[in-house]
Amino acid sequence: MNRKSLTAVLVALGTAASFNAAAQDAPHLKRQGEATQLIVDGRPMLILGGELANSTASDLKYLNAQWPTLKTIGLNTVVAPVEWDQIEPSEGVYDFAPVEGLIQQAQANHMKLVVLWFGAWKNSMSSYAPPYIKHDYRTYARARDDKDVPRDILSPYDPDTLKADQRAFAALMAHIKAFDKSHTVVMVQVENEIGMLPVVRDYGPQAQAAFEGSVPKALIDYLRRNKATLHPYVRDAWTANGSKIAGTWSEVFGDGVEGQQIFQAWGFSVFANDLTKAGKAAYDLPMYVNVALNRPDQKPGQYPSGGPLPHLFDIWKAGGPAIDLIGLDAYFPDYVHWADQFKRPDNPVFVPEANRAGQIDAGGNAFYTLGELDGIGFGPFAIETLAHPETDSLTDAYRVLRQIAPLVLANQGKGTMRGFKAPLSYEGVVDETPRTFDLGGYTITASMVDSRTPKATQTIAAHGGLIIQTGKDEFLVAGRGVILRFADAAKSGDQVGVEQIVDGEFVDGRWVGGRWLNGDESGQGRYLRLPPDRFSIQKLKVYRYQ
Repeated sequence: MNRKSLTAVLVALGTAASFNAAAQDAPHLKRQGEATQLIVDGRPMLILGGELANSTASDLKYLNAQWPTLKTIGLNTVVAPVEWDQIEPSEGVYDFAPVEGLIQQAQANHMKLVVLWFGAWKNSMSSYAPPYIKHDYRTYARARDDKDVPRDILSPYDPDTLKADQRAFAALMAHIKAFDKSHTVVMVQVENEIGMLPVVRDYGPQAQAAFEGSVPKALIDYLRRNKATLHPYVRDAWTANGSKIAGTWSEVFGDGVEGQQIFQAWGFSVFANDLTKAGKAAYDLPMYVNVALNRPDQKPGQYPSGGPLPHLFDIWKAGGPAIDLIGLDAYFPDYVHWADQFKRPDNPVFVPEANRAGQIDAGGNAFYTLGELDGIGFGPFAIETLAHPETDSLTDAYRVLRQIAPLVLANQGKGTMRGFKAPLSYEGVVDETPRTFDLGGYTITASMVDSRTPKATQTIAAHGGLIIQTGKDEFLVAGRGVILRFADAAKSGDQVGVEQIVDGEFVDGRWVGGRWLNGDESGQGRYLRLPPDRFSIQKLKVYRYQ
């Protein structure tokens, strides 16, 4: 073998070794510019997902019948619960057959999994705790309300509950690591929609002792480091009491509802953090918590008090540094209002529950999440119940997002991509005001009202899309029901015209152009129009003139 051939072989072997080493790495999170991405087998992954209803995965035969629907929708990831009471039917005795079956079925259908740990809490309650926990209320304390009535909610201030949950969760993670050699499981949710009901905080003996004790130094240090950026809810409670750096919870945060909810958030966040650490010690996968949102004018206890809501992010970030992110469960129409609050430098956006499957705005919300918020992924709840998966708009949206996923991933965090959608109010009223932003030297105005279609026939809440700068004066646009107009961002006096618009699709990763749309479809080159009846992709070139 000559020197040139030998060098080629060594390079090939080195490349193969590097690829194999990457393939052996567990899924993890990695920064790209201002974004954080999920890396699976050495490559970034965009989760086009859907969450199963609570009990679907508990019966493998029942689950197996759902995969045709999930494949029709075009999912690449299924978000699926694993129940504490099912895998630990008696203390210290584990049955991982449901977990193994779930992984095997996902592998057979070429999908990834996000596992939800229904442990100490599910939607605030403790309904998934195993019988030995439920019956032994003397060892595993229940939270109590302000009238000393026990609630069927395990107390986050009980160390015995934490130890039991840690033991089971660590056993689950160790088993997944040993069983799932192909990295089918890519992320794990720790508990589900934690929060205290029907009062602001836990008044049980252990919780009361903690409330009357000193505020932990770790929280005080966080408040001091981040004072300039604290949420007003936390900042005002702290500064109203002189920004004290030592004292009891009442002395530091006051005796009001705010101080009590901050205390409850701390208890939950520390418990979730300790649980996360135990799970990661067994298998270090990305782990997150999710949150149930509060309706307008609700008080803590009417909504799950102390959960990782935006006004309590600071407490959860201080108490839960091992938790990789806080995920959004969005069941209200004002999706944009809530989703925007979850994008922070310390919090990548992931939406495991984007309302129930079948909502007309799901596709537009997916585009907004992945394009505007650099989201890791998106998934409606009870996805297997979608009534008409072949024709649902989410299926159409996922069809397009699968095609452009490599471009989306390549541009996240780099300032070369924007998403847009018409916001809705909590009452469901659409804000039709065009969105305006700068990209690639141009000021772009995005209208979600199609001027060429009778307004009464449009479902404006379903419209949305994203734009990616692909070169100098070149863009790719994808979405539905959007009209984009371009102006010179520098305001130099230059006019902006359309050189060319081509619709098309990506086939096996290669762009296949279709119609040239410089005529009526673009107002003779005055704008780019994505029709409102389906999701589509167009490539655009613009130019300046005087």
